[in-house]
Amino acid sequence: MPASRLIILSVAVAAAGGAGYVAKNMVAPPPQVVVDSGPQAPAVSLQDVLVLSGDVAMGNALENNIAWQSWPADGINANFITKATAPDALEKLKGSIARVAMYAGEPVRRSKLIGEGQSFMSSILPSGMRAVATTISADTSAGGFILPNDFVDVIMTRRADASTGGAGFNTETILKNIRVLAIDQTIQEDEEGKKTRVGQTATLELTPKQAEIITVAQQMADRLTLALRAIADTQEKNVDEADYLVSGNGRRGTVRLIKSGEVSEVGARK
Repeated sequence: MPASRLIILSVAVAAAGGAGYVAKNMVAPPPQVVVDSGPQAPAVSLQDVLVLSGDVAMGNALENNIAWQSWPADGINANFITKATAPDALEKLKGSIARVAMYAGEPVRRSKLIGEGQSFMSSILPSGMRAVATTISADTSAGGFILPNDFVDVIMTRRADASTGGAGFNTETILKNIRVLAIDQTIQEDEEGKKTRVGQTATLELTPKQAEIITVAQQMADRLTLALRAIADTQEKNVDEADYLVSGNGRRGTVRLIKSGEVSEVGARK
C-alpha cells in the first residue's frame, strides 16, 4: 500500500477517534431524582408580633396603623403583643389611644396605650405629679416659642407696695425647670417641629407643693412669665423654689387682700 494512503488512513482513524471522544463528553448526564421531603422548617423560629405600620402621634388612635409581622422568637420581649397570646388584638386595639408618640416598625406595647375609661392628661402624668393650668400670652411665654415638653422657669412680677415706700416692681423666679404638658389643647408640637402657636393657657407638670406655690402666686402676681430653658439645663436637679409662699421657713411672704374695692398686701407667716 502506498505511503500516502497509509497517512490518509491514519489521519481518518485519528479524526474518528477524536469525534467519538467529543461526542461522548457532550452527552448530558442523566437527570437527578429530586425527592420531595415536604416544607423545610425555617432556620430561625418565628412568631407574629403586633407592630405599627405607620406613625401615630401622641393622643391619636392607632386605627389602621397596626399589623402582624414575623419576628424571631428569641428577640420577642415579654411586653410585646403576639398573635399566639392575643389573636384578636388587631381588631381590639384599633381604637386605643397612644400615650406617647409611636413610630412605624415599633412593636405595640400596652404600657404606651391609654387604658379604657382613663382621661388622656391623667394618663401621661407621672405618679405623684399634678397638672396645673396658668394663663399666658405671647409676651409672657417667650414670644410664643414655648412648646409642649419644653422646660421653663416661672417668674412672678408684682408692683411694690407704695404704702411702705416701695417703688417699681418686684420680680422673682418662683419655680425652676418645670415641664410644659400642653399649650391650650395642644399636647405636642407639629410634625415638623417648626410651627409655633401662641396659646392662652399653659398646663404645667408640678409636684403637689409646687401646685400650691403657683396657686398663691397667681393671686399675688401682676404677671407670671414663663422663661424657656435650654435643653442642656433641663438636667438640673434640686433647684430652688419659692416655698416660703406656702410654708413658714423664716421668710416673709405677702397675701393680696381685696376689700371694698381697695387692694392691699399684708405679711403672711405660718
